[in-house]
Amino acid sequence: MTAGGANLNGLTPAEVSESRQRNGNNVITPPPREPVWRLLLEKFNDPIIRVLLAAAFISLGIAFVEGGFTETIGIFCAIFLATGVAFAFEYNARRRFDLLNRVNDDIPVRVRRGGEVVEIPKRDVVVGDIVLIESGEEIPADGELLEAVSLQVDESTLTGESLITKTTDPARFSSEATYPSNHAMRGTTALEGRGVMVTLAVGDVTEFGKVARQATIESSEQTPLNRQLARLSSLIGRVGTALALLIFVILVAKGFLQGDFSEGWLTTFGRLLRYFMVSVAILVMAIPEGLPMSITLSLALSMRRMLKTNNLVRKMHACETMGAVTVICTDKTGTLTQNRMQVAEMACYNGTNERHLFEAIGVNSTAFLDPCGKVIGNPTEGALLLWMRDRGEAYAARRAEARVADQMTFTTERKYMATLVEAENTEGKFRRKLYVKGAPEIVRGFCAPDGADSEIEAQLAGFQGRGMRTLGFACMESDAATCAEAIEKGGLRFMAVAAISDPVREDVPEAVGDCLGAGIHVKIVTGDTPVTAREIARQIGLWGEGDDDSALMTGAEFAGATDGELLERIPHLKILARARPLDKLRLVRLLQQQGEVVAVTGDGTNDAPALNFAHVGVSMGSGTSVAREASDITLLDDSFASIATAVMWGRSLYKNIGRFVLFQLTVNVSALLVVFLGSIFGHDMPLTVIQILWINLIMDTFAAMALASLPPSRSVMRERPRRSDEFIITPSMRRLILGTGTVFATALLALLFIWGDRSGEIRNQTLFFTLFVMMQFWNLFNAKSFNSPFGPLSGFRDCRWFLAILLIIILGQWMLVTFGGEMFRTAPLTLNEWAWVAGVSALTLLFGFISHRAMVAKKSIYLKLR
Repeated sequence: MTAGGANLNGLTPAEVSESRQRNGNNVITPPPREPVWRLLLEKFNDPIIRVLLAAAFISLGIAFVEGGFTETIGIFCAIFLATGVAFAFEYNARRRFDLLNRVNDDIPVRVRRGGEVVEIPKRDVVVGDIVLIESGEEIPADGELLEAVSLQVDESTLTGESLITKTTDPARFSSEATYPSNHAMRGTTALEGRGVMVTLAVGDVTEFGKVARQATIESSEQTPLNRQLARLSSLIGRVGTALALLIFVILVAKGFLQGDFSEGWLTTFGRLLRYFMVSVAILVMAIPEGLPMSITLSLALSMRRMLKTNNLVRKMHACETMGAVTVICTDKTGTLTQNRMQVAEMACYNGTNERHLFEAIGVNSTAFLDPCGKVIGNPTEGALLLWMRDRGEAYAARRAEARVADQMTFTTERKYMATLVEAENTEGKFRRKLYVKGAPEIVRGFCAPDGADSEIEAQLAGFQGRGMRTLGFACMESDAATCAEAIEKGGLRFMAVAAISDPVREDVPEAVGDCLGAGIHVKIVTGDTPVTAREIARQIGLWGEGDDDSALMTGAEFAGATDGELLERIPHLKILARARPLDKLRLVRLLQQQGEVVAVTGDGTNDAPALNFAHVGVSMGSGTSVAREASDITLLDDSFASIATAVMWGRSLYKNIGRFVLFQLTVNVSALLVVFLGSIFGHDMPLTVIQILWINLIMDTFAAMALASLPPSRSVMRERPRRSDEFIITPSMRRLILGTGTVFATALLALLFIWGDRSGEIRNQTLFFTLFVMMQFWNLFNAKSFNSPFGPLSGFRDCRWFLAILLIIILGQWMLVTFGGEMFRTAPLTLNEWAWVAGVSALTLLFGFISHRAMVAKKSIYLKLR
């Protein structure tokens, strides 16, 4: 349907019913909410959890044969603790974000039906309805304007543009407008004027509905951490299975060579079962049960701490994924800028001072300020009133003093506003004065020659070149009866030019600098003009003198280009101006095709699809509920600076997870070698089930909590983002794990061979057990210093939880050894024995110091090369 074919009397009841049947109701379909049970089951999709479940069920089967369920219970506890904590935190976050699409579909809308104007709920608007639009009303559906009288619309929820002029005159259509100048869109708001439109689309097929629908489609994009954990679980599974099979084959071969299978089938079966048990023990031991707990604890602690820095995290893995981000696509209005028009500069001419301007602004305006300073009415006029207020001048007093004789409101055709006032002069007589403000070139044409043309033109060019809106002011005393009559006489005095802008947030330039310094590309995607977007980019330090037009595209260019053309251009793209809602989504998808890890910031409904499909969606706390629901993180202070903080947290969190992997796999390697080699050479590992559970507690829960509690480091912001395909076990980690694990195993096996048959004695068993634990104790210091500016025995500021957990480990081991007795198969150690154990195990720190010095030297060379 077009404007030309619209029935101006509106639809009849029969036509309404037919339209509703054909096109549906004016309701946005809410997204399906995932049931709680499915949210819980999703926690078991973690690749490490799957391997653990397999090990748990194998262990359960063995437990039924042997009758000992302790190890099995321990593994199941590790699984349910890790999944339970993750579920609890995400469920709590979901409750905070249960806001999507709570639009009030019962808001009354005035429509013309059957020749009469009637009020109906917004949900009942149908295609073909004639809708009446007044200032301050939200537009209920997409439509084509039949009338537009001084109609200005806030389209920021869809395009980021807060003030768009609408018209039905083709001669005045803007070629740069995101949506046609004679169209009004659902979810936008009429700021000024009035209009009449014929409805073309309702509900899900409106632009607002399309955006909301894209925000609810589930993204299949995996997080970098999930991909790396899948690789790690696959590696652990292959290595563990291979070792288990190898040890089984070796033990069987050894049994045949020693004649162990010649004593009857029952004895043979018993020996085979024992060999199988040893193999299963190796498989279970190879699996790091504490890794899911470590990751969950790290993410959960980071969620809580990030909340204190105004980052409200909804999806747990977003904490870490922020650390892997390589590109940030950000909107402009409300994110980089304050979304509040302000007078940036005021240039006065012909002897005008601020006192003269106060009256010209106060009386020649239709806007208001509420007691809190919020603008009611036109944002540009509100900026002028705020400028007065900041100078201690009350516009209301000026307005009250003057009696308006005549007024011409602003229209897109006139491009100016005029007010003729009567005011009492010092002699008690009333005088009339005309005030005009509007487009400088129009206002300047009403003024008497003053020789300032070149100066004013240069000033205007400077303001407009910096992306600012300009207003000209003029006045004169007049005895005319109307504004039109006074203007026709001409001879006004040109007073001033105001440059109005949406200023950049004060903390944004530094935050953008931090992101660029961290190797993260920042791209602005906005519905604003190229000139304004480029100026904002310059102010925040994103656009430099060396940048040319290839770093900027408009939405029309972007839409007209093929994916192949864009894939070549977007690595160098810094600004996408005049962008439509789905342009940002397409940009995100293309960046992801190039292997980039993408974060998207936004506050409007237009940003929701991109927020949803990005690796990390970052919404603003003051944004729309649709944007917040589509995002992974919400910035409660709307500050771009909080994004840099989130990156620092994410990178530090990933390092903490890597430290735990280093710690636990070192322990696993040493334990595997002891069991593997000990079994081959006839030595069973002299540890009881309860002792093994205590070691697992240290390796899993305590170590996870200790390393997860380490504070973030600003030094991570001087590093480049890690590659998205980078394996979580780096070459340096691999060398440390194998080297340290081998030394641990060698020392422990040496003790077994030195003791020989006496290895089973309770005192030797206690020494072996304590030495094993203390090696892991000192290894925690080494893990803490890995990829850190601090060595193993330094940098303990803000590490009180780390130190407290270390104290718990020492006290726990002393109590277990001293008071365990027969139950734990331990005997109290003498002071000399404790000193021997501490001294021998502390040699572990040498590896930490050597690796840390090597890392610092390597990083120093890297930073110099940068």
